[in-house]
Amino acid sequence: MNRIVKFLDIEFRPDNEDDLVVQSSFTLRLIIGILGLILPTGLWFYSRLFTDKGKPIESISHYFYTPAGTFFIIVVSAIAIFLIVYKGPEFIDFVLSSIAGVSALIMLFCPTSNLFCASEFSSEKPFHFLPANEIREWVHYISATLFLGSLAMMSLFLFTISNINKEIRPKRKIYRNRIFRICGIVMLLAMCVIALKLLNNPTYNQFYDKYILTFWMETVCVWAFGISWLVKSGYIIKDKKN
Repeated sequence: MNRIVKFLDIEFRPDNEDDLVVQSSFTLRLIIGILGLILPTGLWFYSRLFTDKGKPIESISHYFYTPAGTFFIIVVSAIAIFLIVYKGPEFIDFVLSSIAGVSALIMLFCPTSNLFCASEFSSEKPFHFLPANEIREWVHYISATLFLGSLAMMSLFLFTISNINKEIRPKRKIYRNRIFRICGIVMLLAMCVIALKLLNNPTYNQFYDKYILTFWMETVCVWAFGISWLVKSGYIIKDKKN
């Protein structure tokens, strides 16, 4: 138990309420980061364990229709709730994290296009089915864009803020800022790769579908935001204490 408390940076008897707020923020960041890292891997592992599907499917969102749908809903819901509860140092932190959290919940309420291909999974394994609905699907796409876009903006422009003058800023803060910017840029580039499919270029779309790029680009985005929040939590690359 002590190891868990130390890992999550929880102090049950803080000296004052301000300390409790700071520790809660660190803990939320750590949990959000961990959930982001385990989401794609957990979905694949769950499907591998309980179905005969050995390779990733079209997108992370399509796991909603598979036996791994419960895992998908639980993890995304947890990320959404933690993002809504999260309170950063500035009001804009609250706004962007809330937009990301609400968008994630809307993603769940409005699932992506239906996965209805019995050959994808063993006929003995049930999976969900929803009638096609173009409005629902577009709401899902827009919500997913807002979710990932908000997290990318937080990594690029909010996590890099520091009250310390650049000339005397600790080296580890400089390293963290580099990671935040890399993660934010990687997320935006991955989203651009997905968006390029809207151009309907036959050659690109054939290559895109062959290598299941939606799944892999979404995975890159989720891992990047997970790494960003994990670093922001202070669990890794933290400033050295004098």
